[in-house]
Amino acid sequence: MDEPYYRDDLAYVHDRGFGFHADRCAPGLLALLEPVRRAGGLVLEVGCGSGLLTRYLVEAGHRVVATDASPAMLDLTRAAVPGAERIETLVLPDDPVPAADAVVGVGHAVNYLPDADAVRRALVGLARSLRPGGLFALDLCDLEWGTARTDAVPQGRVGDDWAIVTRFSQPTPDRFDRDITTFVRRPDGSYRRDEERHRNVLVDTSAVPALLREHGVTATIGTSFADDAHPLPVGLKSVIGRR
Repeated sequence: MDEPYYRDDLAYVHDRGFGFHADRCAPGLLALLEPVRRAGGLVLEVGCGSGLLTRYLVEAGHRVVATDASPAMLDLTRAAVPGAERIETLVLPDDPVPAADAVVGVGHAVNYLPDADAVRRALVGLARSLRPGGLFALDLCDLEWGTARTDAVPQGRVGDDWAIVTRFSQPTPDRFDRDITTFVRRPDGSYRRDEERHRNVLVDTSAVPALLREHGVTATIGTSFADDAHPLPVGLKSVIGRR
């Protein structure tokens, strides 16, 4: 990517207006992670964003290493969740992945990588980082994400001091792009405008269990994190496995 995703303004807007995904995923993830908590294990969070899920993990008593590729997001997490064990940059697929007793993540961070090979290498690196008995629980955008949104129309939202407009496109069956414009109010009352283009690589998630099995993790694909009361959006799949 030419510039990092989630620069200051979009990171701020995402934190203020899009916490609902972490809210919905947290109950199921915490249930899956309970054995890790009881054992005092270490949780590696991938794509922590502004710490919306991190806060749930820390408040539940987990030891957490929260990671993201966005400096702006990491700054928000440091401010919001000082109780995390570590908060640090992790740029997949090439950065070394810390060993952990669980690898978790919501917000399909791995789909932000530039191509299918990078996604594959990231999944392998995360699987290899798991200690024996470790839990793997991530969400991934399936090819179904694109087919379900072929005719997606532009969307906009407005908050107290921000607004966001998102336009969608699908250049190929395995790509789903967003052109995002944000407006954030300055102290003088005017609004600062910024634009980001996000490119997501969609994957055939049915092939992921075989890939992970080659690296010691037995996984299944689902539509929630062990909590059917909180299903994931159509096309977003849970990948839940254990070493």
